[in-house]
Amino acid sequence: MTYNRNKWSWRAEALALAVGTLVLAMLPAVFGDTYTRHMLIIIFIYALAAASWDVSLGYAGIFNFGHMALFGIGLYGYAILTKQLDLNPWLAFVLAGGLSGLAAVLMSLPILRLKGIYIVLVTFGFSQLVMTLIVSQSDITGGTLGIVRIPTLPIAGHNLIRDGKIGHYYMALTLLVLGLVALRVFVRSKAGLSVVALRDNEEYATSRGISLARQRLLTLLVSSLVAGYAGAFYGAYLRTAATDVFGLSLTTLILSIVLLGGIGTIYGSVVAAALLVVASEMLANLGPWRPMLIAVLIVVVMLAYPGGLMGLLRAAMPTRRQPTAKSGRAASSEPVET
Repeated sequence: MTYNRNKWSWRAEALALAVGTLVLAMLPAVFGDTYTRHMLIIIFIYALAAASWDVSLGYAGIFNFGHMALFGIGLYGYAILTKQLDLNPWLAFVLAGGLSGLAAVLMSLPILRLKGIYIVLVTFGFSQLVMTLIVSQSDITGGTLGIVRIPTLPIAGHNLIRDGKIGHYYMALTLLVLGLVALRVFVRSKAGLSVVALRDNEEYATSRGISLARQRLLTLLVSSLVAGYAGAFYGAYLRTAATDVFGLSLTTLILSIVLLGGIGTIYGSVVAAALLVVASEMLANLGPWRPMLIAVLIVVVMLAYPGGLMGLLRAAMPTRRQPTAKSGRAASSEPVET
């Protein structure tokens, strides 16, 4: 059997995800304080936002700098639908993700056939346009003051305010797992493989009949739906919506999570989000030194392991001895692991 440490079989990946989910599900029993649980919830939300960005940036190679605007549309969509239109929170949550998907379709139209810096400019301009629109429509969005006291996602018969954040923790964990599964299913599908083919060799892929415009649109749609639901849950959990989500601070943080975790890995975003959030909290007393030390940490990891934390983990995995010509012939009848 040939061995490729960069690829897992479906069965191995599902087993690893199940074990990881079980470990995360048991953490509230270990960490009884609400502050640690709050940090874990934020880690899950940031990880999902970063993983969804990784699909368009890492797998498709689209320099989409409007991704956090899609996150913000999910946040404001949920806030407006529940606060201004008084919709049921769960219905508003579903619609908010759809709004992000619709926004991604509109954003993608001008960039379907653009390349490089032009995509950066258009998507960054889209992000600024969304923020300007939200600030200007203060009667609906609250302008620079934002929206407060947003209704949370209710659980029948459960008090989310006095449960020590248990309810929100398991909702965030469920959203994270579902989002990761959706993203992995996409990137491992034929559509996902064609997206990677376009990234690696656009001319060859298009000559084989793969549509650049269609696959870019599909990638941004999948990525935006997950980002939109992460943003909607962010609003339901914190119960506030502010234009800070469109700022460079959060955009830089989420992009750092993508890069530190490893481009084109998805799961690396979860590891990197945990590392950055925990490191940020541990260095909170250092004031202005905190962002500088975190930046140094990211640079050191990226210099040592350009593949990010997932590259580091793969390098630490034991490598099987390459089969000899004789053993290779003997193994040729065995199935190939993908």
